[in-house]
Amino acid sequence: MKFFRIREAQWDQDQQALMNIRQQVFITEQKVPADLEWDGLDNTARHWLAEDGGQQAIGCVRLLTDGRIGRMAVVSEWRKQGVGSALLQTLLAQIPAKQRLFLHAQSQVVGFYQAFGFISQGDVFYEAHIEHHYMSRHE
Repeated sequence: MKFFRIREAQWDQDQQALMNIRQQVFITEQKVPADLEWDGLDNTARHWLAEDGGQQAIGCVRLLTDGRIGRMAVVSEWRKQGVGSALLQTLLAQIPAKQRLFLHAQSQVVGFYQAFGFISQGDVFYEAHIEHHYMSRHE
């Protein structure tokens, strides 16, 4: 397995690295419109960044002030190597245990979030033309 590390990122210092990952994964690969991706909430969110051994950004996730987890992305060559799990584990370990968390999971990753205690609720809905499920987690 390749080496990587997770660290909490600061939007003002790590903005370019975070944006590059999300541009590659969401806008280029998944065809999410740029105006939906760049929603103006990044400067008040907490961010975590995964970096490879050469300190190249390979994954990210953010947590909004209302408890919404989102913008989880891992570049294609690093998928299925534990980066997403490490990002989510790190986020969960660094927030208050009682904080209510929720997210909008793309259908293909519902099982991933279920493994971390998230429960799907309600009907399937679409964001950026992609099928999603509302999921929440309570400690």
